[in-house]
Amino acid sequence: MIPAISFQSVSKAYPSPRGPKGSTFLALDQVSFDIEQGEFFGLLGPNGAGKTTLISILAGLIRASGGRISVLGHDVARDYAQARRSVGVVPQELVFDPFFNVREALRFQSGYFGIGRNDDWIDELLENLGLTDKAGVNMRALSGGMKRRVLVAQALVHKPPVIVLDEPTAGVDVELRQTLWQFIAKLNKQGHTVLLTTHYLEEAEALCSRIAMLKTGRVVALNHTSELLKAASSNVLRFKVDSELPAELAAQARITGRIVQFPAHDAHAIERFLAAVRQAGLTAQDVEIRKADLEDVFLEVMTQNKDSVHGVGLA
Repeated sequence: MIPAISFQSVSKAYPSPRGPKGSTFLALDQVSFDIEQGEFFGLLGPNGAGKTTLISILAGLIRASGGRISVLGHDVARDYAQARRSVGVVPQELVFDPFFNVREALRFQSGYFGIGRNDDWIDELLENLGLTDKAGVNMRALSGGMKRRVLVAQALVHKPPVIVLDEPTAGVDVELRQTLWQFIAKLNKQGHTVLLTTHYLEEAEALCSRIAMLKTGRVVALNHTSELLKAASSNVLRFKVDSELPAELAAQARITGRIVQFPAHDAHAIERFLAAVRQAGLTAQDVEIRKADLEDVFLEVMTQNKDSVHGVGLA
């Protein structure tokens, strides 16, 4: 079966703002992997890893310096029109036309693909994305979350077999996140391929069957989500404290407000960390041991200094 999306040795070089004149830096460095038809695939990485650059090349917004990308066998550079018809992209930025109401914006977007008289599908999109009562509202009058919903609807208005979501829930409320994921999960079950980038790793863990991780433009992990979680080196010791940890101890921890988390390789490591907390004059509250989650795996992969790809080739 032809892959839904195929990235083949994709590179992108930009002029270096700090180096000597004529020097470049690689935003993407020989990125290669395939996404199969019907997959819900996650693309993860820190800011500046190259995720949005890769999606921009996929969408035809910029050109790769090397390699190629195809959508259902259509090269995004040589067969742009057919590739573009096959993919719907929800961009990270809130881009909208201020002169149209919601329904008009969706009809206008349909016209880009030569589609007319599709109000039944537009009505379905509006209903599934909680926009029915906003259909006649001008885009300028919508909140940020509502504009985000319209962007999703615009990406889906031509019923693309491949859906690309670039940080679709960034800065939006819980209600939209739940509504969006219910609808996208339904489309995925109907056979649509979904490529998701997100900083909400719990979303990726819950939704994505397979994940690639980028770091400085290179693929550093590629595997099924379940296999990545199995490969985590340890469990996690989690507790709360009311004061700051000593710097040496804090350097080994993941700290979110009052919550402190340490990698718990074994019982000895657990006792060692708790003893260090007591010696610092602090009290550990609500102590628990939990399984490593995708955020733990992500942090572990990002801190590794390995040239080899973590988990490539595992089923």
